[in-house]
Amino acid sequence: MNSRRAKPRYSLWIVPAGLILGAVLLGVLVAAANIFRSGNKATQDATAVLTVIYAPTSTPVFLSTLAVTPSPTPGAAGLTIGGIGQGIFVQISGTEGNGLRLRKDPGTNADILFLGYESEVFKVTDGPKEMDGYIWWHLTAPYDTNRSGWAASNYLTVIESEP
Repeated sequence: MNSRRAKPRYSLWIVPAGLILGAVLLGVLVAAANIFRSGNKATQDATAVLTVIYAPTSTPVFLSTLAVTPSPTPGAAGLTIGGIGQGIFVQISGTEGNGLRLRKDPGTNADILFLGYESEVFKVTDGPKEMDGYIWWHLTAPYDTNRSGWAASNYLTVIESEP
């Protein structure tokens, strides 16, 4: 047996140098993390603002708080077209759940005010006006007078009153 020790393949100074280098790198990482953490303090104190915008749905809207009982009354001079006239309650139908755009003025190029949902109930307050191949009626929601605008009669159905 040979009692000679095998000579190491690397120098002994590499192990302590590696430990020192690792400690220095760890210190740099900790210092950098503290700098970034304190640098984001302004954003930590900020309050996020969230605005929820509800998307149209094909689910019918049932108004349980509707206090107005729909009853058709003839409009000015009793003018009705397809059963629709001023003072008559109508509901949106035939949009396949996409809703109906109610506009600022009659016509397909007028500004859109809001989207009326399928089966939503409105009272006819003005019209008829013929524009762009459609008969337009001004509608107002009986539960919110801010929801009013012009709609094409092709997507309106008269609500029949009970005797």
